[in-house]
Amino acid sequence: MNLNPFRRRITANSPKSRKQQQRDNIRQWIFKSVLALVVTLVIVYFMPRQGGFNYEYRIGRPWPYGAIYAAQKFNIEMSDSAYHAKQDSMSRTFQPYYDADDAVRLRVKRQLHDLRVDELADNDTASRHLPLWKSVLLRPYYIHVSQLLDTIYAHGIMSPHEYDSLRQHGTPAIRIIDGNKATSRPLADIFSTTSAYEYIVGNQPDEFAPAILRQFNLNTILAENLTCDRIKSEQEHDALINEITNGIGIVMAGEKIVDRGELITPATDLKLRSYRTLINSQQQQDDRNHHTNGGRFVLILTIVSLLISYLSLFRRDYIEHPRASLLLFALLTLFSIAASLMVGHHFFHIYALPCCMLPIIVRVFLDSRTAYIFHVGTVLIISLTLNYPYEFLIFQLITGLIAIQNLRELSQRSQIIHTAAIITFFYILSYTAYELAIGTQLQDLDRYAYISILVSGLFLLFAYPLLWILEKSFGFISDVTLVELTNINHPLLQRMTEVAPGTFQHSMQVANLASEVAKQVGAKAQLVRTAALYHDIGKIERPVFFTENQSGANPHKHLTPLKSAEVIIAHVANGLALAESHNLPPVIRRFIATHHGRGMAKYFYITYCNQHPGEDVDRTPFTYKGPNPETIEEAILMMCDSVEAASRSLPEYTEESISQLVDRIIDTQVSEGYFQECNITFRQIAITKSVLKDRLKNIYHTRISYPELNAAADKRDNA
Repeated sequence: MNLNPFRRRITANSPKSRKQQQRDNIRQWIFKSVLALVVTLVIVYFMPRQGGFNYEYRIGRPWPYGAIYAAQKFNIEMSDSAYHAKQDSMSRTFQPYYDADDAVRLRVKRQLHDLRVDELADNDTASRHLPLWKSVLLRPYYIHVSQLLDTIYAHGIMSPHEYDSLRQHGTPAIRIIDGNKATSRPLADIFSTTSAYEYIVGNQPDEFAPAILRQFNLNTILAENLTCDRIKSEQEHDALINEITNGIGIVMAGEKIVDRGELITPATDLKLRSYRTLINSQQQQDDRNHHTNGGRFVLILTIVSLLISYLSLFRRDYIEHPRASLLLFALLTLFSIAASLMVGHHFFHIYALPCCMLPIIVRVFLDSRTAYIFHVGTVLIISLTLNYPYEFLIFQLITGLIAIQNLRELSQRSQIIHTAAIITFFYILSYTAYELAIGTQLQDLDRYAYISILVSGLFLLFAYPLLWILEKSFGFISDVTLVELTNINHPLLQRMTEVAPGTFQHSMQVANLASEVAKQVGAKAQLVRTAALYHDIGKIERPVFFTENQSGANPHKHLTPLKSAEVIIAHVANGLALAESHNLPPVIRRFIATHHGRGMAKYFYITYCNQHPGEDVDRTPFTYKGPNPETIEEAILMMCDSVEAASRSLPEYTEESISQLVDRIIDTQVSEGYFQECNITFRQIAITKSVLKDRLKNIYHTRISYPELNAAADKRDNA
């Protein structure tokens, strides 16, 4: 029920049959149901899977949310870096296991025992080639080296490569397996084949000749007796790693973890990380995630359904023209997905999302009320991804209102920059005021949040190129494009000024009248102004057949009324053809088609009737093909066009004659049903009449005639 008495609408039931209406209703119901379901499913799909802990904070900054209490007992886990460092430390101190093979020592000593060398005589005569242990001269060497070998192999020998690897890794000791026991031995006490040789050479008595010792070729007979037991070493190493616990404390159930305003210390950060791990692991282990998605689905479906209900009740034309609905819900889905990705992947702060871009776009293409309603719906959906959405909702509702109020009509690129600056200013002001209101000190304000707000303001500048993309994608038209079309250097307008100057002046006059009316009734003034400039472009094909372009001769004198009506009516079709060839937007073509609606060329119809008295005259050849106006802007253009054209034929311009002319023409249009398919009110029609009367009085107001001097006064002045 319409509670506003001034909002009585001039409508009539369409001539569709009841079955056709039922089919249309079913078709719309299916469209709305599918739209709501698809939008909801897409948004829920992209929402973060772990909905339990999505807080954003930084160490050293105040906790910006409410207090958090532990729902259950949990261990405080050390950080990943500390845990890995502990693992690395354990690995460095781990003592690998080695098997000692005493048979190697015996084999090496046997090789030394069987070694044959040249025994040098004191008189430097030729030596005798004897086994080492039989040589009287070299026997002391043999005994000494044999004892050193026992000492070395008692400590153990390993390969130089393995020894260097253990030393570089920082291994302090190894475990040597002897039967069922494993004895730890420092790595410094272990020899490599290289260090063993150096040890033997460096521990010889002074009376031993090095040249004789080199004959022993010890570097060729030394062998490793320590072999790494890799299987046992890996098992023991893995067991030690598994025994490492990353717990460094316990938080009891009900214990406060952090409160609003508290500085986030490294210890608090560890508690929060541990709590997040606990919540996420629980969601993966049970079906709580399904419950979360189910709740989200119901809430989002409710919000989307309410938005569709709003369109059905107050903007039914957006439902009947699906491109408007698709634009609205495409923007809602796009911003919801962007918010989910930012929160789910912790990519920047949510304040950086330029949510105000949505009401700006909707305001430019559609209307202010729809812009704010969908802005509210979008931020409500986005808030479902946040743990504490109250601040976000407050800031977005404030800045959304500012965006809509500041950008009434976008006609210049600079308006986007100006609007972005104002929105950013009030965003920062609102955030600062809120933080101070909850007790945050100035020095504790989060600079990261301010940076995010500034980034959001920069993103708003991309609204301008996005508007162009949406124009081409959805077939809308922005005020910037409309302003560009009003440039008189446009080929069509330039041609009109050359071949049909009277029509051009008429179009300019209608544009001024229509834009003024649109401003007063709350319609789109720039759209009406631009459409008025092009509504009669079809007349440039045969300009002399229209009164405003005639300079004496009237070609209709040589035509029958039927032919004249055909020529006059054809200017609509000619205009549509020119508009299409010059790529004028579809919305402008609608004005060309509807500015006469289903009206008649009455002059020629009446003339024909007078010439054929008593004949049942067919009205079809004298009737425009239409359609009738379907929007307020189209109705305004029809009224202004008819009134301006008729005002040129008034014999005298008085307040009464102008008022009667306006009332007669517009009342006739109403009574003949031209506005039955148009969402216009009686109040708006009354305002239109008032504006047209005032403007025409100003246009045709005659100057006061100045009196002339009579002859006597003239002689007196010249005397």
